[in-house]
Amino acid sequence: MKLTLALDAMGGDHGPAEIIPAALYTLDKYKDLHLILVGQEDILTKILSAHGASINERLAVHHASQNIEMHESPALALRNKKDSSMRVAIELVKEGTANACVSAGNTGALMVIARYVLKMLPGIDRPAICTTMPGIKGDTHLLDLGANIDSSSEQLFQFAVMGSELTSAVNNKPNPTVALLNVGAEEIKGNDRVKQASILLSNSHLNYVGFVEGNDIYTGKVDVIVCDGFVGNIALKASEGVAELLSYHARMKFRESVYGRLVALISTPVLKEIRRKIDPRRYNGASLLGLRGIVIKSHGGADNVSFAYAIEEAILEVEKNVPQRISSELEKIFAEG
Repeated sequence: MKLTLALDAMGGDHGPAEIIPAALYTLDKYKDLHLILVGQEDILTKILSAHGASINERLAVHHASQNIEMHESPALALRNKKDSSMRVAIELVKEGTANACVSAGNTGALMVIARYVLKMLPGIDRPAICTTMPGIKGDTHLLDLGANIDSSSEQLFQFAVMGSELTSAVNNKPNPTVALLNVGAEEIKGNDRVKQASILLSNSHLNYVGFVEGNDIYTGKVDVIVCDGFVGNIALKASEGVAELLSYHARMKFRESVYGRLVALISTPVLKEIRRKIDPRRYNGASLLGLRGIVIKSHGGADNVSFAYAIEEAILEVEKNVPQRISSELEKIFAEG
């Protein structure tokens, strides 16, 4: 199967300097993959040349004259930058030239433009950002991570449907467990929206297991955790902060004495394995669920290793037909309801 992805090559903090090496790596790894680098042609061809690469039958450059900066207003970007690398990449998905788009650019702009260009799946009010979180017993998909800061109980239900179908598809789990993130596991706890969403999920055919708390995000005891974007984004950023804190103190302890340096030397193989398992670069690539097409959001500060993982997430979702699966599941729900 020919698989073509459009990459917003100008997006993110590092732009083509990191995106192009990631593109070349994935092209070498996936022999049936075709990539379209979207951005300023002169810049992209120059960087390709510096890496000893050029345009060929599997690697194309599509010129876009504008860039969307990370700080720009999403509304202004939608209105004033119709030839931005981000918008053009999404347009390639809409017209069928590409199967998916990957961007490390401005998250708000990506959400607004993707929703405007691709439109929503029937039965979905708003898109949701979903990513994989590493856990003790296995990975967990967490959504929403910031697309919607104020979600209704019906929208939380929709997020659950989308997260369940994504997990079922990419993790090969036919009946993934779904939970709502709450301030307590007891039924009496939580605000009215979370309680009502729990009722909706309890009455559905989803494998809903009730409420979980913040400390359950990394246990891996459930496959999908649902929350609104306000809560999800804070949980994600707090997790990143804790990871940085632990890494800092570990480095300081290893450096502060000869004994510490000796312990670091002895434990190096174990530390490397732990670092590999929880390396945030391995979990780069958040899905914008609910759209009539596949859009993957890479972390803005992604290096070439991180961006390669985002490309691989797009490949997997294309192969698993994620939007079509979500749409089919929604049709079943409407038929039952």
